[in-house]
Amino acid sequence: MNVILIIADTFRYDCATGGFIVKGKPAQLRNLERLRREGASFDRAYTGSFPTVPNRHDVLTGRYTFVYSDWQPLPPDEPVLPEMLRQAGYVSAMIADTPHILKDGFHYDRGFDAWQWIRGQENDRYRTDPKDVELPCRPEKLRSVQTTVQHMRNNASRVREEDWIPAKTATAAIDWLNGNHANRPFFLYVDFFDPHEPWDPPREYVDAYDADWIGEEVTYPMYGPCDYLTSGELEHCRAMYAGEATLVDAWIGRVLDEVEALGLYEDTAIIFTSDHGFYLGEHGLIGKSIIMGDFYGSAPLYEEVAHIPLFVRLPDGLRRGRRSTISELAQPVDTTATILELAGLDCGKYGVQGKPLIPYIIGGGEPLRDFAVSSPPIIHRQSAGTRATITTRKWSLILAPAGPSSDAERMEFTMMVDGVRRVLRPYGKVKSELYDMSCDRLQQHDVLRGNVRLAMDLQREFIELLRGLGARDEFMAPWLNCRGLQ
Repeated sequence: MNVILIIADTFRYDCATGGFIVKGKPAQLRNLERLRREGASFDRAYTGSFPTVPNRHDVLTGRYTFVYSDWQPLPPDEPVLPEMLRQAGYVSAMIADTPHILKDGFHYDRGFDAWQWIRGQENDRYRTDPKDVELPCRPEKLRSVQTTVQHMRNNASRVREEDWIPAKTATAAIDWLNGNHANRPFFLYVDFFDPHEPWDPPREYVDAYDADWIGEEVTYPMYGPCDYLTSGELEHCRAMYAGEATLVDAWIGRVLDEVEALGLYEDTAIIFTSDHGFYLGEHGLIGKSIIMGDFYGSAPLYEEVAHIPLFVRLPDGLRRGRRSTISELAQPVDTTATILELAGLDCGKYGVQGKPLIPYIIGGGEPLRDFAVSSPPIIHRQSAGTRATITTRKWSLILAPAGPSSDAERMEFTMMVDGVRRVLRPYGKVKSELYDMSCDRLQQHDVLRGNVRLAMDLQREFIELLRGLGARDEFMAPWLNCRGLQ
């Protein structure tokens, strides 16, 4: 079976499934809706290793890499998905515009028979002109003036929609399909950075959600509490995000149309997913972490960030009797396992820690897992106020390790979330939290105090998972004593 894997960065689950609302209007993503309708939607899929680079590390290796790795280059000695697929005679290609997995020697192209980097996203050092650009808002509202300027320079020559980066990425994928779809099985991995900020789709995409806005456009907002934005600016951020997502959806549609035109649906699986979501006012936050100048801190991974879309359209020959909506707790490592099973390969041979999803689509079975874990790298212990989210079918536990005070005080650095070196520093009150997802999907009522024993049971299961994944004792130790669980 051929496989096309599409990852769109920072794509909120609710945006991909019709629940993201801007000024009373849901985001209109007809192509992803088409893919969801024709395939299976895993409506309880959660990110594993967080954020962008750790997620790709999970996907390409099939392993929970947050237990031993950071935002870092792909290790040269780990088997990766395209190398595994080569054993089954596959030709593989990566078409990507996400800069952080390719620039600065990160080498996530390793193992692919061909790869193409569509240049110009975010702080990609692509162009040095025009020298002067006009910022879209006051500089103090921007996460980085330098990155905003770089991105604007990179994309200053756009005229038609085809000049936007998602269009270039989709066009390159279509070109590769036309030249390589015949006579051999293929694996095509398409990685869109959008709808990651800076949000700058063609004007009509934003106007579809907020045509009357006349104020500043905070296209690259500072991460943290969102009270520096007016209510109108925050709502316009939601409109710009929805416009960017709609642009990506439009060009994913072009890829799907080409798959159909080439007659590939009979023997081609298509998987769409994301690495994480983004706060746009929920929990008083904007972003996915805390970035203030030269400092980086972790934010709790609530549903808006941890819950991800995962749509799987099996080849037509496997779609009989399929289930359209599946409530198993799926994670990125399961995507890797699914691709290997489609290729007829044994996941265990490569140390993949996920499970194939096909049985759950065509016939069900035992629960995929009892809980999903979403976590930043744990190798810095609690230096940044690191918290892991443990999600069950009913509960969401945000677990904050206590650990020795020296962990929080130690001077450490990270390259998250954009390759810029920052000091790790906790922000605000770092605590454990518990939410009953059966009646509190918005996670507004922390019920930890009345359910400490339940939370301690989940903590023990998390520790057992870390141990089973081979976490080093020094990285596991802080989680033995968590805040609010004494």
